[in-house]
Amino acid sequence: MQSIFNKSLYGFLWLVSKLPWFIFYRVSDFCYVVVYYVIGYRKAIVTENLKEAFPEKSIAEIKTIRRKFFRFMCDMFLENIKSISISDKEIKKRFKVINTEVFDQIHQSPKSNILLAAHYASFEWSNSMGLGKPYQFVAAYKPIRNPFFNDLIVKLRSKYGAEVVASKEVLRFALRKERAEKGQRIYGLIADQSPGQIKKDTLFLPFMGREVPVFTGGEFLAQKFNMSVSYLKVTRVKRGFYEAEVMMLQEDVSSNKNFEATRAYYKIIEAQIHEKPELYLWSHKRWKYAKKSYSLILQRKYLS
Repeated sequence: MQSIFNKSLYGFLWLVSKLPWFIFYRVSDFCYVVVYYVIGYRKAIVTENLKEAFPEKSIAEIKTIRRKFFRFMCDMFLENIKSISISDKEIKKRFKVINTEVFDQIHQSPKSNILLAAHYASFEWSNSMGLGKPYQFVAAYKPIRNPFFNDLIVKLRSKYGAEVVASKEVLRFALRKERAEKGQRIYGLIADQSPGQIKKDTLFLPFMGREVPVFTGGEFLAQKFNMSVSYLKVTRVKRGFYEAEVMMLQEDVSSNKNFEATRAYYKIIEAQIHEKPELYLWSHKRWKYAKKSYSLILQRKYLS
């Protein structure tokens, strides 16, 4: 019975993915109305995250960002579904890397590379960057409890040739692969959310007005296997179109003692968020383990 349901669900999602773009985005508009006004999905979490991040903004400004975020979130979710059937030609037109020469340099280097990304703009479509290229991509992901959606995520993220590895298995994977054939891999990691557990050695960094715990696994891997560290800066040009820029953070992290690459990573993310805050994933509890604010927190009533 479960198998029949899963096949039916996949068939429905495939049909949605085949909709013409004009109708496709009308579906997204409808989803926005339902999610934002009817269901109110994680509305309180988004509101509190925005209030924490932008204490200087008025209630009206917070509400405007909140509405824009939910509109974009629905677009992003539907665009992920579009990935089921989108053609290679179409995805290359809608997600462009504007400085492919940096990627070429990374691939030609004898070192592997840690490519850090953020939950900002179209982080899912970034998996298409290796399309038609000789890059050996390794995409880390956090497994989902629901087997159907977990398999779907793995299928979509490996669609363009990436090897998809569970986050907890990346170190073991790298140990095996780098020892057998060292270098020339690109490990894609999205590491800007809050760690699930706080330990004595957990690093806290300034981020959007708070000191938050951060993942340092990417830089740890880079030091252990002598990799370079870069950042994938994705921006939204217009609805359904994105551009990405590969930024080298550090070519050599062997002498790092204070997580310089990770610090640079968070500074870039914060700058992006201030440019277009609605493109960041505000629906997660980013500040649940944050330390007290070091900036002026304005007092105001909770938003409804």
